[in-house]
Amino acid sequence: MRFPSYAFDPSTGVATFDYVLEGAEPLHFTETITFPLPHGRAVPDTFLRVLDLLHVVAGVSYYKVGAPPRVIAPKPVAPAVQDFFTAVYTHGLAEYAYRNQLPHVLDLTVETPGTIPAAAPVETHGRPLSAVGGGKDSIVTLEILRAAGLDPVPFSVNPNPVIENVNAASGLPALAARRKLDPRLFELNRAGALNGHIPVTAINSLIAVATAVWHGLGPVVMSNERSASDPNLVWNGHEVNHQWSKGVVAEGLLRDAVSAHTGLTDPYFSLLRTLSELHIAQLFAGYTAYDDVVTSCNKAFKLHDPTARWCGDCPKCRFVFLAMAPHMTRERLAHIFGRDLFADPAQTPGFLELLGVDAHKPFECVGEAEECLVALSLLTDDAPVLVALRAAVPDSAWADASHSAVFTPGGPHHIPAAYQKLLTT
Repeated sequence: MRFPSYAFDPSTGVATFDYVLEGAEPLHFTETITFPLPHGRAVPDTFLRVLDLLHVVAGVSYYKVGAPPRVIAPKPVAPAVQDFFTAVYTHGLAEYAYRNQLPHVLDLTVETPGTIPAAAPVETHGRPLSAVGGGKDSIVTLEILRAAGLDPVPFSVNPNPVIENVNAASGLPALAARRKLDPRLFELNRAGALNGHIPVTAINSLIAVATAVWHGLGPVVMSNERSASDPNLVWNGHEVNHQWSKGVVAEGLLRDAVSAHTGLTDPYFSLLRTLSELHIAQLFAGYTAYDDVVTSCNKAFKLHDPTARWCGDCPKCRFVFLAMAPHMTRERLAHIFGRDLFADPAQTPGFLELLGVDAHKPFECVGEAEECLVALSLLTDDAPVLVALRAAVPDSAWADASHSAVFTPGGPHHIPAAYQKLLTT
């Protein structure tokens, strides 16, 4: 796979990225990303250097069509950048490789035409750009930043009505970028081309960093929690993590790559990295203004119906329902979701999967089994699903349900000292 060129038009904010999968009949693709236009700001060189990174990382969407054995980046880069590229195409595509039985993908090395020194450091200043996905986590981050007087700017890529409604509920002026994949990709998928999960957070994160740079803003603040680093399974000696690009290792690699290629210091971090999903759900319970707009259901996102916020029958819906349940009344919870999942016995097998009883962690953005066990231990009523779950969980499993471990912040992170204080005030 090669990356022939990219171009950027500052008058429209449109960047075009070209890709080619070489073979007997080469496949050519062009992707467009439209950045929000700032008022009266020239395009800094730093912005274009972020686009250098984005060009290669966004290519995973086209790589997966054929999974070629070689990926050749277009420019010399610092070693930290090459490490990031290689990780995106291996760890970031591990679930894709597992599902399509393509072990060679896990051993790729993204080649570069040489190496260059890291860029000189440049301080990052300004209002934080806070990524919003419509769920509880990004809402908690927005409100923590707002309470600290940092005047965050909500940001999203291809915002749907759910995200737009969350932004409206926040009352904060938001920025958005638009990413348009080459239509030929969908044609090939319909014809049976290889397909699968990609590390989309890595792509959207670089779009966010580029937007922050052009608009003269400060760091990009994400809302990825510590359980995002927990793998789903191990295959061929490699960890397979559906949320790899949300994990702490990916975050560190992206930070190092951006700093090495642009000089920006502390350009990107997750404010909630040291918190569990259950802890974040506890914090979210204090923000009632979002009850009518919040959603974390990926299926609902695809319905293009702002009134259908939760499908009520997927791992994400079940996990968020379980995580929120100890921290709010059942009436409020049922209002948020449109139904009481604990009253439906058909939901029991799905909850058992989350608890680690019947299968590995689902390929979804859900928390760890320990968190689910702790949540269950905090619920004392006799709803049908809860009764069934308590009966099915082996006695030995409860030993892993540590309330203290789940609600005590900890673990590796990249949060700057000034922002760490926000979690303790």
